[in-house]
Amino acid sequence: MAPRRPKGAGAFPKPVESPASKPPDPSELYAALDLGTNSCRMLIAQPKGSQFHVVDSFSKSVQLGSGLERSGRLSRSSMARTVQAMRICQQKLKRHRVRHMRLVATEACRRATNAGAFINQVRRETGLKLEIIEPEEEARLAVISCAPLVSTRTEQLLVVDIGGGSTELVWIDLTSVPHRERPRAIMRLHAGFHPPESPFPAAKVVDWISVPLGVATLRDQFRDVEDDSARFALMSWFFEESLSEFAPYKDEQAREGFQIIGTSGTVTTVAASHLGLKRYDRTKVDGLQMTSDQIDRVIRGYLELGPEGRRRDPRIGQDRQALIMSGSAILQALLRLWPTDRLSVADRGLREGLLYAQMSADGALEDGPF
Repeated sequence: MAPRRPKGAGAFPKPVESPASKPPDPSELYAALDLGTNSCRMLIAQPKGSQFHVVDSFSKSVQLGSGLERSGRLSRSSMARTVQAMRICQQKLKRHRVRHMRLVATEACRRATNAGAFINQVRRETGLKLEIIEPEEEARLAVISCAPLVSTRTEQLLVVDIGGGSTELVWIDLTSVPHRERPRAIMRLHAGFHPPESPFPAAKVVDWISVPLGVATLRDQFRDVEDDSARFALMSWFFEESLSEFAPYKDEQAREGFQIIGTSGTVTTVAASHLGLKRYDRTKVDGLQMTSDQIDRVIRGYLELGPEGRRRDPRIGQDRQALIMSGSAILQALLRLWPTDRLSVADRGLREGLLYAQMSADGALEDGPF
């Protein structure tokens, strides 16, 4: 006797609700794109309390500034690489239907004589509208991205953003701000380094500087020096010389209550090397505190490896190995100049600053603790 067919067999199964979270409402999404001298990077995020949740991201080394030191122009090949990366960003923006966005370019486009033609090419081929921002805004955005890492005990703060084509330094006095309000006071700088009168206690920007030397431009300045150690020493000295007009450089600073936050691929790579990470892990790096002795030990290790050893070192990575010594020279000069034996590592920068600024201006972030 043939087995009986169970009742309901062959019927469509009841739909099971997917455990995947619902896609975010496009009206709540914000995008920030940072096109620098070396990299093209983008974040798409959704406000979440006083922070944001990253929905999608993109990062690629495009070397837009390759050859810029010699010619003063963006080369055809570097522009083609960058446009290709921008096409990927455009596809991500379209897929997520992002409405709020800022897409900015920095030092390479500020300096290139054909930057206008390049911006038009990007617009024509991808539909994306890039804006070239001034050094002050670049410095301000780097500062506010670091607000969550500011200690409530910090009296004097130095934020350093080592880019591909320039390095921004901002010195901030927090002594008049109540301890618990200090991170929030940094965030309020999204309105400008000298914001209008406010009922809230304000962070005072003592001085800031944008040095037209970053990891790519400083490397290119000394490319003809063959000896690895000599090239490193010359780069560090040359960068220090360029800080002579920065006001806090001239005076002795108190060690107590001083905090330096470094944000850049150089700083995060040094941190990853210190931790011995074979695969980069942002959760272990962002917010890490390193002593100057630990940083010196990593940099000495890089010098001992030599160019070939650095190329093979998995902690440095292929994208970073050609630039790590110029970035280390900048970092070493900064630690030599100011009274600290500790550096706070920030895996954040212009993109995060752009997101915070947009969300803060729209009132999309809660005014709570970080």
